[in-house]
Amino acid sequence: MSVKSQFDLAKKEYEQWGINVEEVFEILKNVPISVHCWQGDDIGGFEVNKVELSGGIDVTGNYPGKATTPEELRMDLEKALSLIPGKHRINLHAIYAETDGEVVERDQLEPKHFEKWVAWAKEHGLGLDFNPTLFSHEKSADGLTLSHPDPEIRKFWIDHCIASRRIGEYFGRELGTPCLTNIWIPDGYKDVPSDRLTPRKRLKESLDEIFAVEVDEALNIDAVESKLFGIGSESFVVGSHEFYLSYALKNNKLCLLDTGHYHPTEMVSNKISAMLLFSEKVALHVSRPVRWDSDHVVTFDDELKEIALEIVRNNALDQVMIGLDFFDASINRIAAWTIGTRNMVKALLFAMLMPNEQLKELQEKGDFTKRLALIEEFKTYPFGAIWNYYCEQMNVPVKEQWIEDVEQYEETVLSRRK
Repeated sequence: MSVKSQFDLAKKEYEQWGINVEEVFEILKNVPISVHCWQGDDIGGFEVNKVELSGGIDVTGNYPGKATTPEELRMDLEKALSLIPGKHRINLHAIYAETDGEVVERDQLEPKHFEKWVAWAKEHGLGLDFNPTLFSHEKSADGLTLSHPDPEIRKFWIDHCIASRRIGEYFGRELGTPCLTNIWIPDGYKDVPSDRLTPRKRLKESLDEIFAVEVDEALNIDAVESKLFGIGSESFVVGSHEFYLSYALKNNKLCLLDTGHYHPTEMVSNKISAMLLFSEKVALHVSRPVRWDSDHVVTFDDELKEIALEIVRNNALDQVMIGLDFFDASINRIAAWTIGTRNMVKALLFAMLMPNEQLKELQEKGDFTKRLALIEEFKTYPFGAIWNYYCEQMNVPVKEQWIEDVEQYEETVLSRRK
């Protein structure tokens, strides 16, 4: 039976619940996912004076074919995007600047160092998002940056973040879509601190200085990102969730939620609706933590589906900025992008095909029996046939057909890299 024939049969199952599948497709194809560039080169970047990865971040594996130049990374991203339905965005870190062999310190970065990324994004109709890189640097070697007791080191990182916001503004101006510029820092202590307040006071003052520099909010959207703990900051993290949530609400910034930056039993899906009541927008970095912030490739699991449901059933597709953040060097990197991003899109489609209004009514009426029964029955509705047809309509491979494309690319391109 053809993909279309299977779709026609499956569509009838959803239509009996008043779900217009074609309308769902029209909405979904306009929902961008911000795809993180750093999966393609194991968060290496292209700095001339590159140092070892730090900040409590680790990438495991040594699968061949890692991108080692900007051209290779962009080529790999193009390949991945060709296998993913929809039109999406690319998320860059500051270490992906192109300086033509010149050593440019991070506090001196300018829009000109990202001109090639912008030209490429224009060519492919992509938006760009941005992150200052406050790790993998000699001035972050002791695990402190914006909360550092040394004012000179602190000033260096403040200036880097200011420069990054200006780069984000440049992206927004050139590409006609606002750039999300997100600040995450590794700051914390391995052992129990004797003073928690002072480092947080310094972080607040640093952020105040960074955001005192005006950029066009129509072009650049500021976000701050928390973390529970990291390697080397097991006992205390300066930028905790409580700190950044408070700071964001008071200063009209976005609080970005990374699904790996909380206790393993603490679900980001449970936070979204609470934050939407008090913030115009919420930003996400969707990852898959395995017992800690391991940044595994996103799979089509219960939490991913619940995140998508929280966005969809609360009509928040225009309010939640969805980005990805995972990195796995033990598998083909193009496959990692493809699997993770397709799963995010798939989860949104799954959520759109749920009888969300009826389920809300059942909850309001207190009919929890029927609510649970319907949720469980919809898990075996013919969702796969709908997904396959959507992929076909978006001119990307159906089902596992994309694997052959990746294998061919590995044979003809990746395997020839040193």
